[in-house]
Amino acid sequence: MPEILDGIGETIGDIIASDIVQLGLRAIFIYLVILWVASAYWAFRDIQQRSDNAILPYLVAAGIILFTPFFFIFAVWVYKIVRPHEKIGEVWERNLAEEALLAEVEAIRHCPTCERRVDEEWIICPSCRTRLNRVCPNCSRLVGLDWSLCAWCGKDFERREIAAAAALESLPSSLDATGRLASPTASGTAAIPAAIQTTVRSRGGARGSGRPPTAQDPLPER
Repeated sequence: MPEILDGIGETIGDIIASDIVQLGLRAIFIYLVILWVASAYWAFRDIQQRSDNAILPYLVAAGIILFTPFFFIFAVWVYKIVRPHEKIGEVWERNLAEEALLAEVEAIRHCPTCERRVDEEWIICPSCRTRLNRVCPNCSRLVGLDWSLCAWCGKDFERREIAAAAALESLPSSLDATGRLASPTASGTAAIPAAIQTTVRSRGGARGSGRPPTAQDPLPER
C-alpha cells in the first residue's frame, strides 16, 4: 500500500513539474494578477463617477489591492454592496427632469383666487369672477392687470394721469364752487386741455361738496 501511494505521489509530482503544467499555472497566475489590477482600476473609475470626494477613489483601489490577487474578488463584492447606487450624471439628469416637470407645472396658469386652471386668453375667471386680464383701449389686445403700458402697441396707461397731475401743479389753487378758475381768461381757458379741465372740475366739485376727490383709475379697462 505505501508503494502505491508513493507511486501516485511521484506521478502527480511529475505532472506538476512538467513544462506544460508549469506554463499553465504561470498563465493562470498572470491572469489573476491582471484581473486583480483591472478590478482595482475599475473600482477607481467607478467611484469617481459616483462621488465628488477626491480621496475616496484611491481608498477603494487601495482596499482591493490589499486583498491580494487571490481574495480581491471578495473586496469587489463588498464594494458593489456599499457603493452609491446612482452616478453623478444620473443624479443630474433626474434633477433636470424634475426641474423641467416643475417648470411645466408652473407654466400652467391658475386663478390667483380659486387656484383653478385658467386659459391665457381669459379676461375673467368663470369660477370666482376674478379679473385676470384686460383689453388695451388702443389695440384691443389682451394685457396684464399690472402692466404700465401695452407691450403690443406701446400705449402708456399712466401717461395721461402723469400729464394731468403735472398740469394741475402749475395751475393756481383758487377754484370756485363750480370747479372753474377764480379769474380765468378766455384765452387761458381755451389753452387748458379738455382732460385737465375735466380733472380740475372733478376736484373742484369735490371740494365744493365737501367730499374727498375720487381718484381716477390710472389703468383704463375695457
